[in-house]
Amino acid sequence: MARCSAIYGEIFSHHDMENHDECTKRLEAALEGVPEGVPVIAPSCASESDIARVHTPPYIRMIREFSSHGGQHFLDPSTYVDAETFTVASFAAGAAAEAVNRSIDGESCFAFTRPPGHHAEPDRAMGFCIFNNAAIAATVALDRVDKVAIIDWDLHHGNGTQTIFSADDRVLFCSIHQGNIFPYTGWVDEIGTGAGKGFTINAPIRAGSTIADYRLVFEEVFLPALEMFRPDATIISAGQDALFDDPKSGMMLFPADYGTLTAIVRDATDHPLALVLEGGYGPSHGDAVRQIFSSFHGSPVAPCQGEPRRTTRDIVAALKKIRM
Repeated sequence: MARCSAIYGEIFSHHDMENHDECTKRLEAALEGVPEGVPVIAPSCASESDIARVHTPPYIRMIREFSSHGGQHFLDPSTYVDAETFTVASFAAGAAAEAVNRSIDGESCFAFTRPPGHHAEPDRAMGFCIFNNAAIAATVALDRVDKVAIIDWDLHHGNGTQTIFSADDRVLFCSIHQGNIFPYTGWVDEIGTGAGKGFTINAPIRAGSTIADYRLVFEEVFLPALEMFRPDATIISAGQDALFDDPKSGMMLFPADYGTLTAIVRDATDHPLALVLEGGYGPSHGDAVRQIFSSFHGSPVAPCQGEPRRTTRDIVAALKKIRM
């Protein structure tokens, strides 16, 4: 049986605002899906130098300063800080880095962190996110390996991750997300810049999409890109907010579908995976996590159910044309 682990610590409950969508309760719901017997590793705190690989020194100082004020403050309409945010966000970044290091060492690992990270840009908090955990993890991994792939299946586009690696040919960034919703980025023509041109792939699919649409994008676009890129490590920005019962979702994924997506990526790479929690706010989140761990242990890719939409086929055709 394949080795796997989870990373979690009580520290992640310390950045919390009651009745906010991004709160401790959603993490507790996700943790219900971690199977018995899976080792749970305590997180370590990222150093400021590791955070500065991705974020500007003035931005890091700003987060520390806002946290030092005590109380709760909003950095934008949806993103808050409190007295412990700087510390908690530093542990989230450290947990993500530990997850990818464990994957390089031969163990699939899921870092259950909060606050999430994929919207955070080098100098800006956004969309509940403070530090970009997956991006920091990727830069740490690049100390040990040559190439890293980041696959983002969160409902929303990972604009921060894209911005950070837009000009970097060492990181392949693939995002599938609901188009024309927050943060209103991630269109098919956003393909990277400079040396990184062609290493950003965005699939903005329509609301109401099912696993058939996701599989078409993965199998026809993402997997060929992975095969050509041949990453040494793969990070999944694992937001399970495309579930049918998620209050933010316009999609129709079910818990087993996340097991299918995990298995597809697992079979396309020759190394274990590192997952870093992003979104996920619905009642079946724990079930989706359980399915992901089942795929770590080798459950097969399920037969495809249903047919992809014409609009998804059009997006796939456009992406193939861009990449030719």
